[in-house]
Amino acid sequence: MTAKALADHGATVVRIESATRPDLLRGLPPFLRGVPGINRSQWFANVNSSKRSVAVNLGTPEGREVARRLVDWADVVVESFTPGTMARLGLDYATVARDRHDLVMLSTCLMGQDGPRARYGGYGTHGAALSGLHAITGWPNRPPAGPQGPYTDVIVPRFGVPALAAAIYERRRSGKGQHIDLSQVEAAIQFVQPLVLDELRNGRTAGAAGMASETASPHGVYQAAGIERWIALSVETLDQWRALRRVAPLATFDPPALDDLEARRAQAAAIDAALQRWVREQDAFDLEARLTAEGVPCAVAQRMSDLHRDPQLAHRGFFVLLDHPEMGTVPYDGLTTHFSAKRVHLHTAGPVLGEHTDLVLRELLGMSADEVAAYADAGALT
Repeated sequence: MTAKALADHGATVVRIESATRPDLLRGLPPFLRGVPGINRSQWFANVNSSKRSVAVNLGTPEGREVARRLVDWADVVVESFTPGTMARLGLDYATVARDRHDLVMLSTCLMGQDGPRARYGGYGTHGAALSGLHAITGWPNRPPAGPQGPYTDVIVPRFGVPALAAAIYERRRSGKGQHIDLSQVEAAIQFVQPLVLDELRNGRTAGAAGMASETASPHGVYQAAGIERWIALSVETLDQWRALRRVAPLATFDPPALDDLEARRAQAAAIDAALQRWVREQDAFDLEARLTAEGVPCAVAQRMSDLHRDPQLAHRGFFVLLDHPEMGTVPYDGLTTHFSAKRVHLHTAGPVLGEHTDLVLRELLGMSADEVAAYADAGALT
């Protein structure tokens, strides 16, 4: 996803992959019309937009030779293998930097490139658990719920992209390359630092709090009318509390003492029950409009189908239609940052496996047709 950000913003990004060991994401849904296929995963396509795919079998000497030529061509190298893999392939920073003193390489993995647990393999779900996120997500007296999906996979690009930009800036200034070692777990810990500090300095261990909040009350997700319609609501300030009472039938909770946050937190269960009885009879979107108009922070818990009808996202042009060689025209997540000088938000759909092999080898690396054919005959381009 770090490389996707570079590609979507205009960099020529070449993704090395192989049919002999396909990327896990190529086998994960959603698939177009529910039909699985190595080139039919929209999950894979969505996080690989604007990239070029080269099929290279790194299990062969010739394949590793092609990969090294690509590394020598590249301005920046991004890899996410388990530590030690790049060294076995002869593509690690220490090896390549002997001839490329200006090389910038980003290595990102679960636990970092060194240390007693460096070779611990896993996915973003494991990273969320190891960083403490699972322990604070869910409900008291229940097993940890954890955040949805490979959470740390999504966090890391927020650190990786600026780190690469800083390394490139330094190279322009001094001519020096950099090896950036980015741990998913350490990146995720940055998101819970206040809780970590509270533990270290005050001895207070954070746990799962369900919908409870130390800074807001009421604070929860309430079921509205219709099939599985919900609305999230959070009241932090006195003005918000009074605004909520103007809309919701909360006359029972009129005492001035409840203007105090701690007093409301003490009666949170009763307030929540009253809100739930009222919200259950309301249309979620209508209620969102009424409450936000009064200054109450709230939002409908939108379904994926709602996102594609969301007027704000439509106005911003968030979803971008791109033509995929096998899936046809499908929507892609657009950019979350809009640059005034940038005219094209996304460039191309996620590639089919090996879609650009010939183009990259011949046009970017300058290989002849005979060289490409020789590598193909050696089994390097699969």
